[in-house]
Order: sequence, then structure tokens, then C-alpha cells
Amino acid sequence: MTRPPHHDSPAPRDLVGIGIGPFNLSLAALAHPLTELDTAFYEQRPGFDWHPGLLIDGATLQVPFLADLVTLADPTSPWTFLNHLKSRDRLFPFYFAERFHIQRAEYDAYCRWVAGHLPALHFGHRVDAVRWNPDHEVFDVDFTRLGPGREPEATGRTRARNIVLGVGTEPHVPEPLRPLVDAPDMPVIHAADYLRHREQILAADHITVVGAGQSGAEVFLDLLRHRPPGHERIHWLARTGAFAPMEYSKLGLEHFTPDYTRYFHALAEPVRDRLVSTQWQLHKGIDAGTSAAIHDELYRRTLHGGWPDAVLTPGVHLRAAEHLTTGAIELHLEHTQQNTRSALTTHAVVLATGYRQRPLDRILAGLAPQLRRDSSARPHIDDQFRMVLDPAVTGCLYVQNAELHTHGVGTPDLGLAAWRSATILNSLTGKEPYPLPRRTSFTTFGLATAPPRI
Repeated sequence: MTRPPHHDSPAPRDLVGIGIGPFNLSLAALAHPLTELDTAFYEQRPGFDWHPGLLIDGATLQVPFLADLVTLADPTSPWTFLNHLKSRDRLFPFYFAERFHIQRAEYDAYCRWVAGHLPALHFGHRVDAVRWNPDHEVFDVDFTRLGPGREPEATGRTRARNIVLGVGTEPHVPEPLRPLVDAPDMPVIHAADYLRHREQILAADHITVVGAGQSGAEVFLDLLRHRPPGHERIHWLARTGAFAPMEYSKLGLEHFTPDYTRYFHALAEPVRDRLVSTQWQLHKGIDAGTSAAIHDELYRRTLHGGWPDAVLTPGVHLRAAEHLTTGAIELHLEHTQQNTRSALTTHAVVLATGYRQRPLDRILAGLAPQLRRDSSARPHIDDQFRMVLDPAVTGCLYVQNAELHTHGVGTPDLGLAAWRSATILNSLTGKEPYPLPRRTSFTTFGLATAPPRI
């Protein structure tokens, strides 16, 4: 039974963050030296973790180590990745390792180090509701403190002049497979849980991986490396027309700059929607290193003749799935180019089918009348990452990684985390504690609106 609510802080805080993933952790780290700000960040998990099911040995970030929580806004911050290495006496080994792209596990360890030093973070606290209090001109934030087993222990309330939402994304499971994922003891999992179920998956007679993004490639490679040559029995399915490479040319990467974000935000809503659907290869393809490693591993297995028992099939739509009485799983497939159908019998399925924005309706139900929405009922978000609210609400509601429809493909990119956090803090304080560059790309995205020449 929970105890009656209590006030977490008698005075309104300047900023309350909901969710502590890398983006709000970046904001907390950059806010830490701004002693004039009273901040608090709440997260229902007991501690920081970042995609623990995908911290596969050898898997690297797709962004350089400079895309840490703070460096691209303040390279002198004590919370840089390089300072993390220094605190661990690992700076010289890293120097000689010559690694521009670090392993995911190392990035997770770095974030845990930062999280362990910031007093404004409150783990084990689930935010239940946010409402505007017109009498006091603050947001009321109701939360539940959770115990070690995530059971409710007590409820509480804090007040804030401003809110930032950083609740992140959740695994996406295709509709045909949801009943199988929810079934007990069924070896159908999302890649987000891969490492936790890895031994069970490897023990299966036949394995199917669904999804041709980076996560799908890493899971397929890991499974391939741990199955005996000639008895791999792995099928890799992709809805896309190819196991496509991620766009990683230097000019292509300029789509992940503040310049492009500002350009995208200024476009008309229908144009933005068309662009988002066509730019998937900028952030959902497979990096060249992983693609090469897969080919190398497959090629190595032809050394003594024959082909590995691994099938890679793009252009496939998963229509339906069922659990057979034999314990196997039958996947009903359709090839989108051939217009043909077939069935695949397998014994374990790993869904590398990506993530979707976590719904905000529950948390923001109390603010629904004040939210301004676009033609698709999505929140309007301005160029300072603020949800557009009724003018009667004088506080600001900022968002992190919930603005793909207004700010474009850089929204989930770690490389823009520090810049977005600095933009929010500059907006919040009305000052410029973090001066930001006026220009960040060689590409000019759009025509300048200069007066005509005479």
C-alpha cells in the first residue's frame, strides 16, 4: 500500500525532467554547473541502462566518441568521455587504441559514470501525471516512488516552472508476432532483449532474424559466429529491398547538423512528412564495418567448399505467424517484388524491428486541452524544442527525441544530444550559458531569401 502523497520540494523547481536516457542525462550534465537552476530528473528504472540487450561484444556506436553527452556543446565540461577515461586511468590506452567509434558497452559505462555523479537524478521514481496549476502558475508533477522490485512504495508531488520529456522509445513488434511474443516460454523476442535470451536462442535448431537495420545485422553476425560451420541454420529476413548500407559519406552526414535541423523545421508539414519517409537510409541502414564482417564470416565458411546454411532474403513481408503443435513457429511470408508467398518453419525468432516513440498520452492527459496539434494530431514543437501550448500556460514543456516530425532525422541521433540540450538550457535561462555555432555544415539546405539584385 502506498503512503499519502508528499511534496518532493516546497518551492517550484526551475526544471523537472521525465525520463533519464542519454538525452536527458546530457541535459542534466550540462545543467549541473548552472547553479542558479534548481533541477530534478525522474526515471522509473532503478538505475541507468542503455539498450542492455544489444551490448553485444564488439558492437560499436555509429557516431564518433565526440558525440558524448556534452562535448559538442562544452568540451571543457567535467562530464566528457575523455574525462571519464582519465578518471579510470584509461586515457593512454584509448590514445593508442586509435578508436574513433567506441563500443556500445563502453558508451553505456560512460553514461553510468556520469549518472553516478549527478545529484539531480532520481531513479526508481515513476511519473504518473503532469498538470498545469493556473493558481500557482506551475506544473504539478505526480510521481510514485518504487521499491527494489518496482513495487509502489509512496506517492509524491513536485512542482516545476518547466518540464522536459525524455521518455524515449519502446520496442516495436509487428502485429502478426505480438501473440507469440506475449506467450510464455515462446522463443520469439525483440532484439532489445537479445542478450538476456541469447543462450536459449542459440540452442534452437533453426533461427530467424527479422529486420535489416544495424541491430538486425549485429544479431545475425553474433549468431553466425556462434553456430558451427555447415550447421548454421539461420534465416535473415528484411522488408527492405536490400540489406542496404547506412549513408555515411561526409556530406551525407551533414543531415545530422543543427543547420539541417533548422532547415527541416522551417519546411511545410507535408514536405517534412514526405522527407522523413524517404530518409531511412540515413539512420536505419547497416554500417559498412558490420556488413563487411558478415560477408567475411560467410566467406570464411566456404573455405572447404560448399555454402553456409544461412539464408539472407530481402524484400519480404511477414504476413502472419503461428505456433505449431510440434513447438515450431511457422512464418507466412510474401515477397513484395515477386508477388509470391511461402511458409518458413523456424524454432526461434529475433525481431530487430526497431523502436517507436513511447506514447505520451498517459503522462500528458492532464495537459491535453492545452496542447496544440498539427493536422495529424501530433504536437506542434517550436524551434526551441518546446511543445506549443495554450498561451494561458506560462511554463515551457520541452521534448527530447519526440520531434522527428518537426525536426527530422537528427532527432534520435546521439551526435545532436549536446546541441539540443544546450539549446534548451539557453532557452530556459534566457541567457547563453552555452554559446552555439551559427553555422555547422558546408551544405546550404535551401535557397537564401535575399532581396533581388537590381
